[in-house]
Amino acid sequence: MAIYTFGSGTLFGVRGDIANATPVKFGALQEVSVEFTSTSKELYGQYQFPLAVARGTSKITGKAKFGQIQGRAFFDLFFGQTAGAGQTTLSISEAQSVPASSPFTVQVNNHASFATDLGVVYAATALPLILVASSPAQGQYAVNPGTGTYTFNAADAGAAILVSYQYAIAGSGEQITLANPLLGVQPSFQAVLETSYQSPGGLKKADLTLFSCVSSKLTLDSKQEDFTVPELDFEAFANAAGNVFTWSFNEAS
Repeated sequence: MAIYTFGSGTLFGVRGDIANATPVKFGALQEVSVEFTSTSKELYGQYQFPLAVARGTSKITGKAKFGQIQGRAFFDLFFGQTAGAGQTTLSISEAQSVPASSPFTVQVNNHASFATDLGVVYAATALPLILVASSPAQGQYAVNPGTGTYTFNAADAGAAILVSYQYAIAGSGEQITLANPLLGVQPSFQAVLETSYQSPGGLKKADLTLFSCVSSKLTLDSKQEDFTVPELDFEAFANAAGNVFTWSFNEAS
């Protein structure tokens, strides 16, 4: 009996180039496409149509779109890096005021883990102040990254300002810092895709396992009034045993 499948299915990725790799499930899977393509070579004589056609090289490419932002999927399957503890985040437009008297300095709320200055604007006009190394004039500011302290000119005393910056959160989240790898270095992983459909005759399934894959592109596409849906593109190749994939169906002949 023929089978049908419906929906995006379920997709897992498991790194194959390291031992004891933790499987990654693609959360909130939106769609998966797998494409099998081959080249052909025709042999012609004196007539219009070929006398023979032979298959040349073949390849399997795919892409997956998934709604969950998963650091482990990015780190393991695209970058091939082990995540460490820690997280950086932003304080955007933090409300502060330049003191009315000297010293004309402001220490931001998360000064203890300050990482990167991202600018200062006047709260009333949204006009940006200009960053300088030291001794700021009116409309300018200087920042000490080591203490998260901003310095302003006396002419800006009492001004309401909005400060944006990046800071670290210790012991929370996960992150990687990517060093520039050599050409040809990338992780490989096994991709396992199952699609199914609950038909009147029972649950029908189709399972495709691609033994070795590498990812060629990771896309993050944010847009107004919509969710970010990452996309991972990949290509399959033969594993050490010379096998490329298994594809199984619970259909009866």
